[in-house]
Amino acid sequence: MISSVRGTAVHVEADSVVVEVGGVGLHVAVTPQVARVVHVGDAVTLHTTLIVREDALSLYGFETREELSVFLHLLSVTGVGPKSALGVLATLTVAQIADAVAADDDAPFRRVSGIGPKTAKLIVVQLTGKIAAARPAAGGAGGEAPAAVPAQVVQALVGLGWSERVAADAVETVVADAGDADRRSVPALLRLTLAALGPARKEPVGG
Repeated sequence: MISSVRGTAVHVEADSVVVEVGGVGLHVAVTPQVARVVHVGDAVTLHTTLIVREDALSLYGFETREELSVFLHLLSVTGVGPKSALGVLATLTVAQIADAVAADDDAPFRRVSGIGPKTAKLIVVQLTGKIAAARPAAGGAGGEAPAAVPAQVVQALVGLGWSERVAADAVETVVADAGDADRRSVPALLRLTLAALGPARKEPVGG
């Protein structure tokens, strides 16, 4: 696995950069945002992942580890390949992706070229509780980042014995009806979700 590359940009296109490392030019697929700020001769450091297929070895690079993490999570979604995942990150920031997933809003993903309604919904469903930690923390006294709160509640419920899927579905339902203050508070959201689940619906630990 090539987890990062650091070298000199020797060629730049709209969606890729060739980085020379130790005399070897590595072709790295990037978002247009990255390509726009890199110029030939620049020193470049990218966080990367190597996608191995029968007919190709492809490197994908990102400015931050958070972007790389979200890219890898997107690849885990049914129907999303490297090109589509890169397209999502070319259209939306990490924070926007996390917010959309937390709000169960697939509209932002439907605006991405190549992402249809079914795949957009799958992104929201399959990434619930998985990418909130990648969202940069919000500052100020307004409480925790909204996208991070549901993920923490899901983790708490899993620790109490519910499956991740049941916990994520319950939190998603409660978030939709909760007030803004409750959505920003882990204890409040956990209390509401526990009330919605009820003791009878808890799944036995260990099956």
